[in-house]
Amino acid sequence: MKTRNLSILSYIGMLLFAIFTLMGCSNDQDTIYDSDSSDSETTDETISTDDDEITIAEVGDTHEEDSDYVWDASNVVYITLSGSSITVDGEGATVDGTEVTIASAGNYEITGSLSDGQVIVDTDDDETVRLILNEVDITNTSGAPLNIASAEKTIVILKENTINYLTDTNNYVFDDEEDEPNAALFSDDDLTIYGEGALVVDANYNDGITSKDGLVIASGNITVNAVDDGIRGKDYLNIKGGYIVVNAEGDGLTSDNDEDTNTGWILIDDGTFVVTADEDGIVAASVVDVEYGDFTIVTGGGHTSSLGADDTAKGIKSGGNITIENGIFNIDSADDNIHANYDVTITTGIFTLATGDDSIHADDAVEINGGTINITEGVEGIEAPDIIISDGEININTSDDAINAAGNTNNFLYINGGHIVITSGGDGLDSNGDIEMTGGTVIINGPTSQSNSPIDYDGTFSLDGGFLVASGYGSNMDEAGSSSSDQYSVLAKLSTTQSSGSLFHIQNSSQETILTFAPGKNYKSIVFSSPDLKTGTYDIYLGGSSTGTITDGVYENGTYTPGTLYESFTVSNKVTTVN
Repeated sequence: MKTRNLSILSYIGMLLFAIFTLMGCSNDQDTIYDSDSSDSETTDETISTDDDEITIAEVGDTHEEDSDYVWDASNVVYITLSGSSITVDGEGATVDGTEVTIASAGNYEITGSLSDGQVIVDTDDDETVRLILNEVDITNTSGAPLNIASAEKTIVILKENTINYLTDTNNYVFDDEEDEPNAALFSDDDLTIYGEGALVVDANYNDGITSKDGLVIASGNITVNAVDDGIRGKDYLNIKGGYIVVNAEGDGLTSDNDEDTNTGWILIDDGTFVVTADEDGIVAASVVDVEYGDFTIVTGGGHTSSLGADDTAKGIKSGGNITIENGIFNIDSADDNIHANYDVTITTGIFTLATGDDSIHADDAVEINGGTINITEGVEGIEAPDIIISDGEININTSDDAINAAGNTNNFLYINGGHIVITSGGDGLDSNGDIEMTGGTVIINGPTSQSNSPIDYDGTFSLDGGFLVASGYGSNMDEAGSSSSDQYSVLAKLSTTQSSGSLFHIQNSSQETILTFAPGKNYKSIVFSSPDLKTGTYDIYLGGSSTGTITDGVYENGTYTPGTLYESFTVSNKVTTVN
């Protein structure tokens, strides 16, 4: 076996994978694998547009069967690679120099190395071909080291406690009018990869791993270095588990069949992913559906990089919907972190996001129902024509608008719950239509320029519940709730700019604290609304101190020591402006 220089992340991944394998209880890897396919739910994905509804594939309906992972270990053909020669012990495969062609369905265990050779699968049989890789190291200087030219279905098995290598060069030689195979591990038909071993693919011509039909990765420790796309399942890509490292000059993980609405989807059930891509990290023509996973994704050099006008370097991208049920996401992208041409739906998860553009973007709607979302850097935070936030811990830091309901017509921003903290250079909450808030907490450290405001809407702002406090710079654009709201709100415009951290305090006529807030930026205006604000008389104090517990600038409990009495005001209408 040749000495290989693996990346630190790849080495750590293999080490962790080996530890997990030793700790776990596994079956005889040569005879059975528990695919747990019964746990993969098949779901219909429906895309809604203003004019129509398009039903996309039954996501999760793959070529996988339980029988794929069960075979007779006594019925195996052994293929030995010996540098410049190959031997076959059994029937079903023939040798021509340093090429071995598997022409019959069956089980084949391959071991050894080829300095310049190829394993070819080319069979018209209706049964499955299983390739058991046992310390394989294949280099091919003129084509794909592993070329599955024709098969009903091929299962590549990474034997336990082995590391297997496939390497090509930048010089593929094709027959006339041919342009395939074009990946170091290439399959023209359905392909499954699994096992308790490791696979390292160095693709110097084009893609790393490609299936022209469906690709299922059930398990394994897989490292792909590719000059174009890393892992590609043209019709679909279903990853059920494993530890996957991809370094790609194109896309990281992709399914790109855009000619059939039943294809072009990616389903990730589980796994750990470290993806570095010059272009998009995870990209599907139709749907991306993540049930769970631990993702570290860097695209286009990260959020500080500059892109050309025609370049795309998004973290997770879909031509249709993106649905995230759960997971851990660390995404640093030059382009959008999460981008769907239709809807983005997030149920829960932990997100740490940095972007050179929008963090979470949908052309139709973004719906967030939970999770912890921390947008550390971005131009805009969450952007879509319709945005619905029902729950979650959301922290947004942007140079422009933080939450922006824009695009199309009849834009709407709904806030029904959650805890949202915003630091924005542009508008904090912005809707080109209406805003409705019925619950939750929103804290805004808004812009420090006259051209933006912490809250900006073109229609109405129905403040019907929840806690809202927003600091701004006293722009004429500053707005509180609409008069049709169920809950009272106040807009205080101050005569002088207050320093960041200087307290803004409201108390009622009984000297009970209604609000003590320390904005994170210099400010000249405050918008406030909560169920505690009712009809009556109130005093505004500037400065002073509090012994209360501070969370995101808001003090709770404790005792307020007064600063300077600024103004007294009376609440009698739903919206009160204090000048």
